[in-house]
Amino acid sequence: MHRLAKPCSRAVTTTRSAWAASPRPQTSAPGNSSVRSNTKAPLATTLKLNGYSTAQFGKCHEVPVWQTSPMGPFDAWPTGGGGFETFYGFIGGENNQWDPALYSGTTPIEPPATAEEGYHLTEDLTDHAIGWVRQQKALMPDKPFFVYFAPGATHAPHHVPKEWADRYRGEFDDGWDALRDRTFARQKELGVIPEDSDLTPRHSEITAWDDMPDELKPVLARQMEVYAGFLEHTDHHVGRLIDALADLEVLDDTIVYYIIGDNGASAEGTMNGAFNELANFNGMAALETPEFMLSKLDSFGGPDSYNHYSVGWAWANNTPFQWTKQVASHWGGTRNGTIVHWPYGIEQPGGVRSQFTHVIDLAPTILEAAGLPEPTLVNGVLQSPMEGTSMLYSFNDEDATERHDVQYFEMFGNRGIYHKGWSAVTKHGTPWVMVGALPPFDDDVWELYDGNSDYSQARNLAEDDPQMLAKLQRLWLIEATKYDVLPIDDRGAERFEPGVAGRPTLIRGNSQLFFAGMGRLSENSVVSIKNKSFSVTAEVDVPATGANGVIIAQGGRFGGWSFYVKNGHLKFAYNVLGIHEFVTESDQSVPEGTHQVRMEFAYDGGGLAKGGAVTLYCDGNPVGVGRVEATQAMIFSADETTDIGYESGTTVTRDYTPVSSRFTGRINWVQIDIGDDDNDHFIDPDERFRIAMARQ
Repeated sequence: MHRLAKPCSRAVTTTRSAWAASPRPQTSAPGNSSVRSNTKAPLATTLKLNGYSTAQFGKCHEVPVWQTSPMGPFDAWPTGGGGFETFYGFIGGENNQWDPALYSGTTPIEPPATAEEGYHLTEDLTDHAIGWVRQQKALMPDKPFFVYFAPGATHAPHHVPKEWADRYRGEFDDGWDALRDRTFARQKELGVIPEDSDLTPRHSEITAWDDMPDELKPVLARQMEVYAGFLEHTDHHVGRLIDALADLEVLDDTIVYYIIGDNGASAEGTMNGAFNELANFNGMAALETPEFMLSKLDSFGGPDSYNHYSVGWAWANNTPFQWTKQVASHWGGTRNGTIVHWPYGIEQPGGVRSQFTHVIDLAPTILEAAGLPEPTLVNGVLQSPMEGTSMLYSFNDEDATERHDVQYFEMFGNRGIYHKGWSAVTKHGTPWVMVGALPPFDDDVWELYDGNSDYSQARNLAEDDPQMLAKLQRLWLIEATKYDVLPIDDRGAERFEPGVAGRPTLIRGNSQLFFAGMGRLSENSVVSIKNKSFSVTAEVDVPATGANGVIIAQGGRFGGWSFYVKNGHLKFAYNVLGIHEFVTESDQSVPEGTHQVRMEFAYDGGGLAKGGAVTLYCDGNPVGVGRVEATQAMIFSADETTDIGYESGTTVTRDYTPVSSRFTGRINWVQIDIGDDDNDHFIDPDERFRIAMARQ
């Protein structure tokens, strides 16, 4: 949202439902590094330097993952180099709506209430945004403002109060094919698509509703009920923010951009959908059997779920286009519905504009509306020209000649080019297939569409006009070279590992030292223990009353591990996706005094996600043995963290709660060491500790 101050600036509010203008798993290539050049100042910075109050609420997925620890650096955070004076939200691609990992500025904070007490992230973000705008107008009534409101909704996990989902009970029992037909008819009735548009057919990779297992259909229908309730719930709270602007009598002079979507609806939930979407990200979707899914039917959308809907629903929600999010070649993976509201500057409300626009056009539009020039020098740094084109020319002229007439697209090898109505596209990979080799780029088949007469990309003209196709393929290569798209990197899950991806990492070597009280450490801030042997060693002081609580925990309810003490006994719990939990317990308690406790995990090897043997030690003496039958290969969580001496967020095991997770003794230090699986040898923690202390 952008409030313009007379005479040379108005007001802007930008709200987006799950807008992921985000760094994907980064590499070392310039166009995939997630590092923003200081020659490209954010819009918020430009506005702030021109007298605007600026605030961001919700999702921030622009911080390089190696800068997400409590030590920053904070240059890429909203209140660091992002240009926002206020930030309240989360860092990363998604978050638990019931128990989010929140930040105020750069300070980690806990949610003000629990799910049981009625907490939900979207409501909380809206409350903060309304409070900020009211305070801004009360204290600085003549100063314009810029608000970026980006709720985690309706990105996965699809979390919503049950009563909102229940409003749609039975609405989707006839499946996604029928929903797509109804949506298409409704779009034409409303006039949001041309009357001569064609409905694109379902590709063979997407299963027909009638061919899905009958026993799974109640679960599939519930997934869409939850999503629909989540979407309405989000609209309700966005409406509260809009109402607040109206109450302050600034709405008519505020540009509101409401961008609905996430680069197309997401198909990352597999054909069966997911109770825990991280199963597919770990290549373990098969664990969620139809029987398991049915057992969780009533829990979808609630605090015990981390759910995502089926590919079929994503396809239906991208009507009338082909494909889904991640397939950046086709409109189904790029086009989002967008509403622009600005009574002060738009003469005839309710119109539909057909000129091509892109999200990069938003900043130039706001600057032109505010009467501000494109910046050439910001904080002493010469700025590169903005690539976008202001949309303002089309606001009051629906027949205006299109000005943004060329745009490339690329994601994970799926690529396309738009030029003056025409588009050439090629699909390289399938979003819900995250494991396995992809075909060579040279084998990709290009398609050609004339958007001047074919709105939905329904009629492939590649064979009819090979010269136009060749022209656009060449143009894609020119644009891709110009904007650092090359080299194309189609790796998927491999890019979660810094060493494989080729990006920076905070971790040096095979050992990491922690101290009591450290917490909210993102997964990229901690040495990876996945698919290998590792040990955890700690020096603890146990009081006369005995010890309880977490020594170190990583992840949470939907996947992770914890080394802790209960009733004086050492315990190690490994939670696989919230489906399987493997617990090892010592056969004797840790006595009073200072002791070294240790857990060793000897990985079986032979591939990813294998199991291993667990041994617990106290002062070098084995006190317990156990086994973990399977592990997570790629990622524990998108939002849960590592904590020392307590556990924030949800808990890895129900053996303790967040309230009772705090260690009751004293933790002097904790160390993770990665084992040398070739000779089954662990690094000596005492030696590592001495080296670490010597370096300080």
